[in-house]
Amino acid sequence: MTSHSFDVVVLGGGSGGYAAALRAAELGKSVALIEKDRLGGTCLHRGCIPTKALLHAAEVADTVRDAASYGVGASLTGIDPAAMRAYREGVVAKKFKGLEGLIARRGITVVPGEGRLEAARTVRVGNDAYTGADVVLATGSYSRTLPGLERGGRILTSETALTLDEVPGRVVILGGGVIGVEFASAWRSLGSEVTIVEALDHLVPNEDIALSKGLERAYRKRGIQTRLATRFASASQHADGVVVTLEDGEAVEADYLLIAVGRGPATADLGLEEAGVALERGFVVVDDQLRTSAEGVWAVGDIVPGLQLAHRSFQQGIFVAEAIAGIGPVPVPETQIPRVTYSHPEVASVGLTEAQAVDAHGASAVSTYEYSLAGNGKSEIIGTTGTVKVVRRTDGPVLGIHLLGDRVGELITEGQLAVAWEAHPEDIAPLIHAHPTQSEALGEAFLALAGKPLHAI
Repeated sequence: MTSHSFDVVVLGGGSGGYAAALRAAELGKSVALIEKDRLGGTCLHRGCIPTKALLHAAEVADTVRDAASYGVGASLTGIDPAAMRAYREGVVAKKFKGLEGLIARRGITVVPGEGRLEAARTVRVGNDAYTGADVVLATGSYSRTLPGLERGGRILTSETALTLDEVPGRVVILGGGVIGVEFASAWRSLGSEVTIVEALDHLVPNEDIALSKGLERAYRKRGIQTRLATRFASASQHADGVVVTLEDGEAVEADYLLIAVGRGPATADLGLEEAGVALERGFVVVDDQLRTSAEGVWAVGDIVPGLQLAHRSFQQGIFVAEAIAGIGPVPVPETQIPRVTYSHPEVASVGLTEAQAVDAHGASAVSTYEYSLAGNGKSEIIGTTGTVKVVRRTDGPVLGIHLLGDRVGELITEGQLAVAWEAHPEDIAPLIHAHPTQSEALGEAFLALAGKPLHAI
């Protein structure tokens, strides 16, 4: 066996892994980055980037379909799945090439192959051993399924859904969380008949109830069918389609079934427990500094319990690299991490929901305000409806920001700053929001909570 020594060895080249590698190299560390597939991981190749490209193509289809309402003569003559796929793959290829160049310029050693953690801070890849003063685990996640439900053929995961060479005529989506509602939105815009089956009472059930209900209304208006508070029982597929049976006995026929019940931590068969890394339900157990139970071994991203978001993984990767370098950074709390669902309309939030705030502080200590995008000029121009909801402690700081409407994901950074800096609405109310922008809707909510509403009632 050939041995190689580095300051930092990173297992996994996705969002968290390559962020850790880049920052560690920037701080003067020698770095080995081990990746069995392609740099960028699921987010770049099978997740965030290609799915958002699909959603943008779907938005273009909607825009063309509705062009006459803006006084523009245009007609939607068809959808070309092969051309859409080429567009998505082109975006991914360009970002991948840029990432490869960035990794190379930082002097990071990229090791292709499957890594397995061994004792003494060592990752084995084939007949080579890569030992680091510190090891960072960043192996990401995989698409979960349900017991007895075999994937393949006409039963899809989000990854295989992106490889389809057709737009499904009819599709059932099992799961009403982020992945499920995003694919539902895209496919509906491209002409599919869509049914979402969700075991809980609402779509995007982790969001504030105002956003969940608003998204459900928008989806009904778009013709997206939902079966809420309904459990899946079984599915059978044949040459031309699939039959999905629900627990109440209803059978739904479709061309495809998409399993969108969440993602699990990719920690199996990596030698983690044998090397002293404690796991719980497959997730790596870490302290508040992202250190594992094994000396010199850290973990970041989707294998760490919490929000499974690429930007959380980036932040954790940077945090660990700085902690290894002795800079002593402060980790960002989960409640300060922004969340965006890129559906039509979009859902964006940061901080506590109203229910969480009430649980934490009591109903009498929490105040909220909702401002409808119907009163916002820019929202009217681009043809979106929705709402802005701000949750605060009564006479205290902003606790949560919750947005529903097209393009509101671009507003959530202001919400993050308000929550992270514990700003009071009275602090923000004097600040100017450019007109006409959708950010004015946030400004209106802050004004109202500060006791001086302008356009709000």
